[in-house]
Amino acid sequence: MRLSRYFLPTLKEAPSDAQIVSHQLMLRAGLIRQEAAGIYAWLPLGLRVLKKIEQIVREEQVRAGAVELLMPTLQLADLWRESGRYDAYGPEMLRITDRHERELLYGPTNEEMITDIFRAYVKSYKQLPLNLFHIQWKFRDERRPRFGVMRGREFLMKDAYSFDLDEAGARRAYNRMFVAYLNTFARMGLKAVPMRADTGPIGGDLSHEFIVLADTGESQVFCDRKLVEMPAPGADVDWNDLQSIVDERTSLYAATEEMHDASAFEAQTAEADRLTARGIEVGHIFYFGTKYSAPMKAKVAGPDGADTEVHMGSYGVGVSRLLGAIIEASHDASGIIWPDAVAPFDVQLISLRPDAPDVAAACEQALSRLEAAGKAVLYDDTDERPGGKFATADLIGTPWQLTIGPKGLADGVVELKRRATGEKLSLSLDEAVARLVG
Repeated sequence: MRLSRYFLPTLKEAPSDAQIVSHQLMLRAGLIRQEAAGIYAWLPLGLRVLKKIEQIVREEQVRAGAVELLMPTLQLADLWRESGRYDAYGPEMLRITDRHERELLYGPTNEEMITDIFRAYVKSYKQLPLNLFHIQWKFRDERRPRFGVMRGREFLMKDAYSFDLDEAGARRAYNRMFVAYLNTFARMGLKAVPMRADTGPIGGDLSHEFIVLADTGESQVFCDRKLVEMPAPGADVDWNDLQSIVDERTSLYAATEEMHDASAFEAQTAEADRLTARGIEVGHIFYFGTKYSAPMKAKVAGPDGADTEVHMGSYGVGVSRLLGAIIEASHDASGIIWPDAVAPFDVQLISLRPDAPDVAAACEQALSRLEAAGKAVLYDDTDERPGGKFATADLIGTPWQLTIGPKGLADGVVELKRRATGEKLSLSLDEAVARLVG
């Protein structure tokens, strides 16, 4: 992709109402544009990152056995009346009446709708276990939307819903999502710590938040340092026996400030392992038994032929929120530092003299070879001054910068820079390309 033909509206300064680093950098780097309070347009660069995060989330859900569908953004109010949540949910729910006087709502979550879909088609325990997920835009009318995509009103979310015959099966489903989340966030270069959580308006008696540690996090968290040091379980786990993985992590102390018990923290955690930090919630999982299946009569015929209310769980990941969380956890004074897996481009190719034939030829050669190897390249072929090009490259955070100029070519070298470390190498063009594709 040639920058001269791309749409990348960067800003030198962030608007004064952007209070946190991720909001400032997303605006400055041209990832988003605010259209209304808490509502954003996703510009090309931001959309590329959003799609990469979405795909990682999707792949790990499928790996854990979930099946994807897509539910609409608008839901019938009558479904929510069945569960008893329509009047209880509060002013965050955007209620709508269509031209036929039907009451609708812009879905803040999908427990009712997925339960309605389930009860229409699943009639026997032989069709269980089942986990259905979708990735869809949602709306919650926050009183004070702030911090950019970290607390907006419209947001992209993955939510999955498990259905099992009994509590034992539901807890196995819960464990699968617990492990899937650990793997999901690790693939994005994040350390996410599972912490016991309040179930809130979703309901139920078992819940964990997944918290990314970041100095600029929204809340204070307390945990055993060993949780942060544990590697992700990985894709080769036995998906039918995950209890030991879950037990290893839930046996160690971890709590947000709302759930924190100072005496328990001291009793359960060695002083050297007590970690107090700031954190950002990026995922939340719940087991809530028959909270929705009972009032909505979602039953299956059990092994004995008797109708049995299914046990359910729900599992959310803030897909759009993750962009902000990643930036909060990975940036410096110059801009964003994207982990490789979610970066909008793999390489930023910078021409210092687009009008020089030898430089242009070398850049075209590098571009062709990198793209042939499957690398996504943003080629800065603009007439901008070199200082401006370097500043833009650092701001948008592409993992590698390959700079080609006349002086270097005269010496037979180009410059390769690793954004995360700032390390610069002078290499031949062949060596630089080989390193990038190897």
